[in-house]
Amino acid sequence: MYKKIHIDIPLLLGILCLEFIGIITLYSASNQNFYLCCHQLINFCISFIIMILFAQIHINRYQKVIPWIFGVVQLLLITVIYIGAINRGVQRWLNFGFIKFQPSEIMKLMMPMVMSWYLNNKNFPLRIKELLISCIIIIFPAVMIAKQPDLGTAIIIVVTGILVLLLSGISKKIISYGVSLLVIIIPIIWHFMHKYQKQRLFSFWSPEKDPLGNGYNIIQSKIAIGSGGILGKGWLCGSQAYLQFLPVRSTDFIFAVYSEEFGFLGCMLLFGIFIYITGRCLYIAVNAQNTFSRLLVGSLSLSFFASFFINVSMATGILPVVGIPLPLISYGGSSLLTFMASFGIIMSVHKHRNLIDR
Repeated sequence: MYKKIHIDIPLLLGILCLEFIGIITLYSASNQNFYLCCHQLINFCISFIIMILFAQIHINRYQKVIPWIFGVVQLLLITVIYIGAINRGVQRWLNFGFIKFQPSEIMKLMMPMVMSWYLNNKNFPLRIKELLISCIIIIFPAVMIAKQPDLGTAIIIVVTGILVLLLSGISKKIISYGVSLLVIIIPIIWHFMHKYQKQRLFSFWSPEKDPLGNGYNIIQSKIAIGSGGILGKGWLCGSQAYLQFLPVRSTDFIFAVYSEEFGFLGCMLLFGIFIYITGRCLYIAVNAQNTFSRLLVGSLSLSFFASFFINVSMATGILPVVGIPLPLISYGGSSLLTFMASFGIIMSVHKHRNLIDR
């Protein structure tokens, strides 16, 4: 039956395990808020249906509509700047009454798709013209998202686009030029950053200098992670979350809640599931039958892992706080829908691989 509906069982099992961990962790992080967990379960059910539907669509059909959908999402990002709904001082949502969503989350899915579409059938290594066009495709939506402001999602957009370029096989010389250019434009990026974003970077280097201000979040997160020890304090027994010392514990810092309750061994289990899912997706990418499918699945897989890596690094103080959710664990419908849709596309590539035109 599962073959008829194009579901990859090994990948599905990993997704379900991760979502189960997400729900029980969210229940604890929200101080046993049953309503919030039910809402997240509803989000997952809707996202699961979307994943199933996306898995049924032949990958060649995606290839035909990608540039049009990308253009529509670009227009939505521009619309957000002018009439987007404002929440907590940021303007990231479009509210149509019956639905409220973040176009930036859709762009996280569209970026690897449009880059894979553009680089398909190109001669490698890429020429300067093709690299410049690729950079424009990546930078324009990233700038629109950064203006919302949503630096975390903008970073993921850029990282995902660069991943497609790397997977396409650009030369070492081009990579060195790109790194040099990044170093040159860092002062320009710094100039246009918001004040609170600069303060986050300062607090990243030395959070102890402002323990009750900008350094508070990361200090409390480290305390929660460290206090978990080897075995953890047990489910629903984490003091940092229960006493509400830990900020945004249902979203950005939910990993700290999990670490405090399940300890080092629990973290190893969580890391293992993330690596398993990523590895399964990369296996599908390696066995894809054309360039477009390989680039698309490879970039979606590494984008999923990059989101995991950045969130955990942020919670442990390795990277600055940029507001990236932990995939399938953090509370939120838009992010969950994006990742589940990407898994549906990956399953489509795997299950339709014998039908793809070479």
